[in-house]
Amino acid sequence: MPELLSAELQNLAQTCHTFATQVLLEQGDKPAAEARASVRAAAKRAGLFAMTQPQEFGGSAASQLALCVARESLAAHNPPYMDAVFGPSPGVLGSVTDPLKTSHLEPLLAGEKRGGFGFTEPDDAPKPTSGVIDGDSLIVTGQKSYVTGGADADFINTLVQVEERGASMVVIDTHLDGVHLEKKFTSLDGSHHAAFQFNGVRVPLHQVIGEPGKGLPKAMRQIGDTRLLIAAQASGYMLWVVDLLTTHLAAKDKSGEPRGNKDVVRLRYADLRIKAYAARSMLYRTARLADADENIVNEAMACKVFATEAVGELVDTGIQLVGGTALMEGHPLERLYRQVRAWRLAEGASDVLRLNIGRGILELGKGRI
Repeated sequence: MPELLSAELQNLAQTCHTFATQVLLEQGDKPAAEARASVRAAAKRAGLFAMTQPQEFGGSAASQLALCVARESLAAHNPPYMDAVFGPSPGVLGSVTDPLKTSHLEPLLAGEKRGGFGFTEPDDAPKPTSGVIDGDSLIVTGQKSYVTGGADADFINTLVQVEERGASMVVIDTHLDGVHLEKKFTSLDGSHHAAFQFNGVRVPLHQVIGEPGKGLPKAMRQIGDTRLLIAAQASGYMLWVVDLLTTHLAAKDKSGEPRGNKDVVRLRYADLRIKAYAARSMLYRTARLADADENIVNEAMACKVFATEAVGELVDTGIQLVGGTALMEGHPLERLYRQVRAWRLAEGASDVLRLNIGRGILELGKGRI
């Protein structure tokens, strides 16, 4: 749990709390681009920006526990522009060598290129996105219905079924002939994504990440790390909701009695605190397992499912207890409601992850849940 953190991690948590109050919450009505630039500059000075980046590129390559502490501590203030605090992480490009290292990884980490993640196929797709090796090229045909961050991507880390090899991660530049941006869309939480078609796209074979046919573990490793960090941010938002409700329920209503004096209100409030406690316990245990180099595929899924559903319940119940003003556009609970609802689908829908956890235990014998 958080109370067992080292002195170094306690200092990190305090740094993030200070950063949230003195930087993120002080951006006011600045234009979004200006605010994000200001946050990035301050995050670099505070040492937060580099936490997600490899040491060989000047980053600090923070542990999973440290990243969870940082994200939870920042989110505990429900601040804007959290997406500008941490620098781009290498993701599935983390272990690449030249030429991909020079052409894509270095520009990504420097902020000169943006990457998307193409994993999801349309429900009505006749077959998965596929590739055929042709000399020193891979010819890719297919489509991805939900490319995370694809709306502004210079390249897409794409899951491709390579003929006679199997699932592979392939870097596909969006400017190549045959790459068609089908549509851009904004999800409920305000993030920007896209759908792409690939019509006989000729990709240099060296842009296959690692050995062809070995791509699925790389993709799942990235998704697993992301799931844990989503859980960390959800945990921070839970702390914010609990603090908001504690203040709200301690205040007096029109009768002169504290709002929290009613048993039915106390029951709902207690339920929320129980959920928040359980979510944080899962999060910190799983982060420590990850740093011990354990396989946390099932545990990360469990954390993500529980935390995203719990924070949704906390925000929803918070709106119910605060009342109609919390439904007004611009209220912090209203904004948070839209943001956290999307998480129950991001990086795997909750019920899909439940099925995967069951399969991991019953069929593969993996996981300690």
